[in-house]
Amino acid sequence: MSRTISRALVAAVAVAAASVAVVAPAQAASFNLEGWATQGGGTTGGGSATPVTVSTTSAFVSAVQSSSAAVIRVSGTITLSSMAKVTSNKTIIGVGSTATIAGHGLNISNASNVIVRNLNFRGWKDDAINVQYSSRVWVDHNSFSSGYDGAVDVKRASDYVTVSWNKFSSHNKTMLLGHDDGNGGEDRGKLRVSYHHNWFDGTQQRHPRVRFGNPVHVYNNYYGGVTDYGVASTMEAGVLVEGNFFENTRDPFHRGEGDSPAANLVARNNHFVNSGSGDQGGSVKSIPYGYTLDPAGNVKSIVTAGAGTGKI
Repeated sequence: MSRTISRALVAAVAVAAASVAVVAPAQAASFNLEGWATQGGGTTGGGSATPVTVSTTSAFVSAVQSSSAAVIRVSGTITLSSMAKVTSNKTIIGVGSTATIAGHGLNISNASNVIVRNLNFRGWKDDAINVQYSSRVWVDHNSFSSGYDGAVDVKRASDYVTVSWNKFSSHNKTMLLGHDDGNGGEDRGKLRVSYHHNWFDGTQQRHPRVRFGNPVHVYNNYYGGVTDYGVASTMEAGVLVEGNFFENTRDPFHRGEGDSPAANLVARNNHFVNSGSGDQGGSVKSIPYGYTLDPAGNVKSIVTAGAGTGKI
């Protein structure tokens, strides 16, 4: 399913070079890959491998750790006693709207070409999804709530990642991009991530909190009642915050966070309802891919109707 694209083109403003977005009328959720995970050869996961359905923890762990390309369909609840390492060339997709990963999460480490879709992550004790030393990862149409640490953390030289159409609720530290100010030797020139059409429903902070990545693209997300802050750009990062809907969010975006110094943040075409105006400055590298940009005023209705599990 894809959204109808109009012919109107919007030229990128206040970015180092011109990037182009196609403006679309409000439509249903897209299930197409957009953003950074289209780069570097694209992200296809398990591709055309014959799907296998798993409903037990042992079967799930065995499947995600296999050295072969695989399409893994998750049925019911998988309760993990530790983080499950995910190897390259995997599609992990929930069956229906109730497929759940509980207890711990997924460790996508030293891997490439991984897709995670249509899963509920609940009560994780570390991260729900940890991406490190990995590239070409797509996290799409999942729901995250009531975990301990990061919901989707991307770090340690990872690159070409898209986080799209997910719902985050009842959680504090939502999405960290870059784990430490001292890790520039690994992270400079990488940590390029797109966050689009996600629903942040009363979550607290890190939507995302960024170090080093440039350009990081945060577009067409709905921030509803975020209690601490939306986006933070720190430590040499460059973040484009574009076409988002901020509602009841006092601090939608700023530069610097904690002990991390301020970095570059460009904001354009965002929509604010009972929210602050944000802090921006500097310039951001150009976005290298084409993308569909919904008008910011329509983002709340589009995202609340289309984000999370059970839509695929």
